[in-house]
Amino acid sequence: MKEKLINKGDAIMNATVQEARNEAVTKLVFAGVFAALTYVVFTFLAIPIPTPGGGKVSVHLGNAFCVLGALLLGSTYGGLGGAIGLTIADLIDPVYVVEAPITFVIKFAMGILVGVIAHKVFHITEETDHKKLLRSVIIATLAGLLFNVIADPALRYFYKILVIGKPAAEVSFAINLGVTVINSVVSTIVTVVLYMALRPPLRKMGLFFKL
Repeated sequence: MKEKLINKGDAIMNATVQEARNEAVTKLVFAGVFAALTYVVFTFLAIPIPTPGGGKVSVHLGNAFCVLGALLLGSTYGGLGGAIGLTIADLIDPVYVVEAPITFVIKFAMGILVGVIAHKVFHITEETDHKKLLRSVIIATLAGLLFNVIADPALRYFYKILVIGKPAAEVSFAINLGVTVINSVVSTIVTVVLYMALRPPLRKMGLFFKL
């Protein structure tokens, strides 16, 4: 009897471990999907704006998919997906390539922040009240994009001045700040709408992760 209980316990433990591994693999695949989506949106659907010194900034929705990934996959997988996608886009573009490291840091940090607020503070995957869920998603999204509004122009400014010695950094900072604000406003709306729309079908398909 004791041996049967031990075997049953081992079987349950093995099944739990296997389920966790399967979920991790699925999250990794989804992170790759978000990396690809972020890359495509930023590379092919952006509106570039030249800045002094031969640089440029872009009006784009890449940040929306960074945040959406964090809402659906959590801090680590979601943050990495968006950060990798935008970093690859920078590495391929000769204008942005020198800023690729700072892009990865900013976008990964943004994903981490969104994931922590959404899943550790508000527990959105367990929320059943639609109004509370919507409010929590909006707050988490706004927090991440507000961080991006502050961190992106500021860190890029200091990076250009201290690391790559790029001229006209002050003017680029002002333009980047304005564009980042526009991106964040639009990205907030897109992110919230997409999350609320994707949540029900993903749940039905068994692809909604309880984080």
